Amino acid sequence: MFYQPNFKYIFCDMDGTLLDSSGLVPETNAEAIRVARSRGVQTIIATGKSCPAVIEVLGKVNLAGTGGIVSESSPGVFLQFTARGAKSYINSLDIEVCREALLYSLKHRVTLVAFSQDDCYTTLDDHPLVDFFHVMYHEPKAKIISDVDHFLSTIDIQKFVFVETPEVISSVLRPHWARRVDGKAQGDVLEVVPLGTSKGNGIKILLKSLCASPDEVMALGNGENDKEMLQLAGLGVALCNGCKVTKVVADVIGASNDESGVAQAIYKYL
Repeated sequence: MFYQPNFKYIFCDMDGTLLDSSGLVPETNAEAIRVARSRGVQTIIATGKSCPAVIEVLGKVNLAGTGGIVSESSPGVFLQFTARGAKSYINSLDIEVCREALLYSLKHRVTLVAFSQDDCYTTLDDHPLVDFFHVMYHEPKAKIISDVDHFLSTIDIQKFVFVETPEVISSVLRPHWARRVDGKAQGDVLEVVPLGTSKGNGIKILLKSLCASPDEVMALGNGENDKEMLQLAGLGVALCNGCKVTKVVADVIGASNDESGVAQAIYKYL
């Protein structure tokens, strides 16, 4: 009997979803993705991580490069690649917002990491959290911004993240930026992107390129920045370790990232 999967595409978040708490892909998840691929279902990464970081961590379980689910030319939602791997849409932050953020970081000694396509930059070369992003999240080693004005005249920033205590993020940082940018908080990290930027909008652009509809998509996530993606998909799965706002909009709640929740969802709903 011919097997007909329920979905053609799986859009999957990375941190806290596909990755366990140690920042790695459990082999159970990797095998489930291979099974999905054998059934004609394409898994597409939807993440705020840089493309090199995604390739590095998925390469550890042989899911990167030729024959994998991510490569320099594969579809993905961060820089919004088209089906042929070209960048179809990049939304950058306003230069004055970036200037204010960089100067705020320097003045208050708050860790900030800025993302520009495949590179990362920071203002604080001696802060331990800068190395934490590189080691724990597999992001490219952040380059030091020595001159803010020169930097902003040559580089476009797609997003930046502040790293602080949850209390400072909720009471100080998030209210400060809320009027001009979209800010998504996850624990001790505040991710700041241009207004209107979301994984949901990125997926809409990519689905148009693929000539596909949201009904053909199962989406998996855990963070606040996964909310729009889960709302858009034919089936939105929030992992049980996810935040409240994401669980509220999800169609179903799955197992946690440390219980291979991605694999369980693939086998159950595909």
